[in-house]
Amino acid sequence: MISPAIFILNLIENHPNLSFTLQMTLCLTLIAFILNLLTTNPSRKVYLLDFVCYKPPKSLQCSKGLILERSRRLGIFSEDTLDFMKKTLDRSGLGESTYLPAGLIGVHPLNISLEEARKEAEMVMFGAVEELLVKAGVKAEEIGIVVVNCSVFSTVPSLSAMIVNRYKLGEKVLSYNLGGMGCSGGLRAISLAKHLLQVHRNSYALVVSTENITPNCYMGDDRSKILINCLFRVGGAAILLSNRAADRRRSKYHLLHTVHTHTANCDRSYNCIFQEEDRAGRVGVTVAKDLLAVAAAAIRSNVTALGRLVLPVSEKLRFLGNHMIRYLHVANVEPYVPNFKSSFDHFLTHPGGNPILDEVRRNLKLSETQMEASRMTLYRFGNVSSSTVWYELAYAEAKGRVKRGDRVWQIAFGSGFKCTSLIWEAIRTVDGGEKMNPWTDEIDQFPVDTQSTGSFPFHFDPFKPN
Repeated sequence: MISPAIFILNLIENHPNLSFTLQMTLCLTLIAFILNLLTTNPSRKVYLLDFVCYKPPKSLQCSKGLILERSRRLGIFSEDTLDFMKKTLDRSGLGESTYLPAGLIGVHPLNISLEEARKEAEMVMFGAVEELLVKAGVKAEEIGIVVVNCSVFSTVPSLSAMIVNRYKLGEKVLSYNLGGMGCSGGLRAISLAKHLLQVHRNSYALVVSTENITPNCYMGDDRSKILINCLFRVGGAAILLSNRAADRRRSKYHLLHTVHTHTANCDRSYNCIFQEEDRAGRVGVTVAKDLLAVAAAAIRSNVTALGRLVLPVSEKLRFLGNHMIRYLHVANVEPYVPNFKSSFDHFLTHPGGNPILDEVRRNLKLSETQMEASRMTLYRFGNVSSSTVWYELAYAEAKGRVKRGDRVWQIAFGSGFKCTSLIWEAIRTVDGGEKMNPWTDEIDQFPVDTQSTGSFPFHFDPFKPN
């Protein structure tokens, strides 16, 4: 194919009788084309040097029995609510060694003050960041970009400012604080850092994902708000990204794709996870009964967009054929779910709770083996919001399963309603036994059987595909 530059030069040379104005126009077009080539930067590759998942001290471990006993002692909840909490905990998929903040389990009465919430934030964020800097061998002053996400806790100065202050980062550091984005916020933060790394050369980006439990425990009898008390736990992750070519060899992963789906233009999606007051004026986060249906629709939309990037041609043709048959009403067939098993080696889906994991498994037709990292993370650490998918990746690493060339799919979803997928390629084999991995000293105890008896006590409306 002849390039535009050669075409213009040939046109001027072979047609000397062209008007002066037209020749000048063609010359200016050629100059503009050359300048565009010189000034357009190719997409910079983004590498994940390393990451750390925070593991709280044993003093903050809490069993299901301790949670129920503590809740009963408060004298706030009715017997019906306590019974609902017990059934939810028993069938949630959580184990007996998750973590709650000191303000909720360490003292009586509760300490849910702003000061206590700041202590929790500092404990998690600083604990993860300090380990990460040591693990990655990077000095704090080398970091040029900081992105922190925390959904329901906002303070002044911001959480990102707390990190800048703690580590005395330079005055030119780019600092961003994301809030209200739910459990998908962590992967959204990675995407923001990726875009910033396209603009700022030779930079390190620090991403910190966490949630704050201390001030967000619901103190009422609305079952749709009690679910948050039963499922969410203390946790956080710090991730270090780089666009420096020299860092490729020592990095763990290369970021291949980011795919986002946002359905907040639909009222049903927008309202399915909503922070509000109950009739008595007590603030909590409502989980609507149509959450599973909304999540499944968002996941399906996200997966469709992702498939265009990663699926082989044969799968794309099957999907397209199925869509056309249903669209033209040629036959009554079920929607075709693309087979992603040949495209990825590790499936890491956000474990919002057992019902969510069951729905994801059914929709994506995954095996229990492929769901192992998600179920074990929910069992051991609970739902730690936007950082949960990083505990799952840490699990796969601790098991010694991540090999060079492996493709990793992280998918998370949360309020809005949003769904985000990240695709990573392992640059090197990651050996199990890393010291700064929260699973290392207990990985041989997993997997465990997490199947519970009885149905989940909160009814969710089923997803009905079009």
